[in-house]
Amino acid sequence: MKVCIKKLTDTARLPAYGSAYAAGADLYSDEDAFTVAPGETHLTHTGLSIEIPEGYGGFIYARSGLATKRGLAPANKVGVIDADYRGEIMVSLHNHSDKPQTVEAGERVAQLVIAPFLKAEFEEADELSDTVRGEGGFGSTGTK
Repeated sequence: MKVCIKKLTDTARLPAYGSAYAAGADLYSDEDAFTVAPGETHLTHTGLSIEIPEGYGGFIYARSGLATKRGLAPANKVGVIDADYRGEIMVSLHNHSDKPQTVEAGERVAQLVIAPFLKAEFEEADELSDTVRGEGGFGSTGTK
């Protein structure tokens, strides 16, 4: 599948897959080096806009190494890019660690997954069908 991407600056880098079987393509920071203090969030520019095909979404996930080794991950956990959005892709990086973290210019900051989704038609109902789980909430499955 071809996905059109527009570079908004001369320094922006196109997303790139790290391996032949990678599901996510790396997104790169397109700004000078910056430091994120512990517990703080920085809205990072990528210098890119994208044309997601109809019926698909762009989903921005953490890079596992950046999150586990340095505590930097998207503040909203998973970013969603709708097919009709044409603005700049931004990554809201939050520092979950107890140390300031510096992101270098051009560093990989997140990964982008393009995936299909189903559009639901929501219908109000007075009752829902019964299941074994029923109304069991957080942590209710797999316990005895």
